[in-house]
Amino acid sequence: MSILNKVTVLSKKTIAENVYLLSFKRNFDFEAGQIIGLTNDPDIEPRLYSICSSPKDENVTILFNVKTDGTLTPPLAKVNPGDDLWITEVQGKFISNGKPAWWIATGTGIAPFYSMYKSGIVPRKVVQGGRRVEDFYFADEFSQLNDYVRCATVDIAEGHYPGRLTKYLKELESFPKDIYYYLCGASEMVVDVRNFLINKGVPFDHIVTEIYF
Repeated sequence: MSILNKVTVLSKKTIAENVYLLSFKRNFDFEAGQIIGLTNDPDIEPRLYSICSSPKDENVTILFNVKTDGTLTPPLAKVNPGDDLWITEVQGKFISNGKPAWWIATGTGIAPFYSMYKSGIVPRKVVQGGRRVEDFYFADEFSQLNDYVRCATVDIAEGHYPGRLTKYLKELESFPKDIYYYLCGASEMVVDVRNFLINKGVPFDHIVTEIYF
């Protein structure tokens, strides 16, 4: 097991049903898009989460949703300010190269992109997938971009594409070959979109992926 460091919860915010933001004091440096291991019990194996706050923020913020059959997230959802958490060192290479890019995410896979956005990185396009309107975390901020698409599979709402993210992408006529595509979310989405982009002629090394299990 990785060496664990103890931190104290500063805040916990519910942003949707069974979806939370936890924050604690930042005492380390990281790059937007990186991940960190987190647990509320040093005897429970840490789970990896993308940091969704900016590297410039005083506090580190983690976005997570509760897996009802999980070992960690149900008790993690019950922590309160003042409780202790244990974290690993930061890691990961899901980092912007500073070149023009599309960001494509489902669920809590939007977290690393929010970190990038908060740190001043502006993408060409953001495509976010979810089931209901409440699943589009940080939509208020991303709506300030010139090209932000929300693909909803259950709710039919104004300003939302009615259907899966993959369906939306397949209806597009073309994909720029000189930009980068960052994919983060459920494994099925990441694999499907990666294969689709390759079939559309996007160079393999222009596709950067991070899978959430």
